[in-house]
Amino acid sequence: MGRRKIEITEVKDSNTKQVTFSKRRTGLFKKANELSILCGAEVAIVVFSPGNNPYSFGHPSVDVVVDKFLKQEPKSNVVQGTSNEAGDIDRLNQQLSNVEDQIREEQKKAAELNERMKQKGVTQTFQNKELQGSYLEIQKMKDYFDAIEVSDYMLLLAKEPLVGITKQVATKKRRRN
Repeated sequence: MGRRKIEITEVKDSNTKQVTFSKRRTGLFKKANELSILCGAEVAIVVFSPGNNPYSFGHPSVDVVVDKFLKQEPKSNVVQGTSNEAGDIDRLNQQLSNVEDQIREEQKKAAELNERMKQKGVTQTFQNKELQGSYLEIQKMKDYFDAIEVSDYMLLLAKEPLVGITKQVATKKRRRN
């Protein structure tokens, strides 16, 4: 079968007109975005709703495209940008958008966690005290290891073997280091 031909007429009902406008506007902006991405074109669209509200879309931005259009600068022989550069810009814009989305998600998660902590009566000071306690334990362990290392060096430097250590073991340790 094929496509049916639909006669294009103006929508009479104002509510239907507004809904149709919103749907068509979204589709139009998507097509303009595809055109700018696939062809590296600079696009600007400004439309007014049935309620006289302005809506605009532009790539790289409406202001840049409109300024360029209004200035009507003569084209030079110098290439302004390559399609590869435009692709890089689009890729970077997409990455920026993804990172911003991730930041928003993480902020929501942090807010939810803070809310849960408040509900359970957990405060930030509790967490800080717990972390400080862990730090102190780690510092004590480090001090113990330092003391053991110093004792080991003292043993190696001793001319006379200590009680319980044979002269043979002490000399072997000195030779290793």
